[in-house]
Amino acid sequence: MKRKSHGANKRQQALRVWSYAEAQAARPYLTSVVGSLREHALEALTQRRRLEQFAARPGRPDRHTLIAQQEAERLGREAGARFEEAAEELQTLDVFSLDPLQGQALVPFVHDDQLAWYVFDLFDAQPFRFWRFQSDPEDTRRPVGTLPKDTASPA
Repeated sequence: MKRKSHGANKRQQALRVWSYAEAQAARPYLTSVVGSLREHALEALTQRRRLEQFAARPGRPDRHTLIAQQEAERLGREAGARFEEAAEELQTLDVFSLDPLQGQALVPFVHDDQLAWYVFDLFDAQPFRFWRFQSDPEDTRRPVGTLPKDTASPA
């Protein structure tokens, strides 16, 4: 009699792959969510730096400083929670943040039977200007115009 392997029962979740047309259609929504992700990351970073400045002050903190520290901690936690919510919202779409401070995210697609990514750039006039394979170094950028028309059709 064989025993069931609990590890074999693990679910495998398939990654949703996007067409170029679908990515373009989702552009306004992605712009909003990636923009929110960036804002929340910046706010959390700002509060973390405020806390570091308070900690670097010499001497014992006064009442005003202690209140300001607590406020910075609270604001940092809230910004972190909002950041996580926005990141989860992207992940439900199978879109992944590459660099939240730069406003970059990765949208999966398949090219030549390989996993590839459209690189979404919040600050580019054409947010889907570049792509890269999963196996490429992170800083690799290939122009979307190099893809066959059935994979991507940049207008």
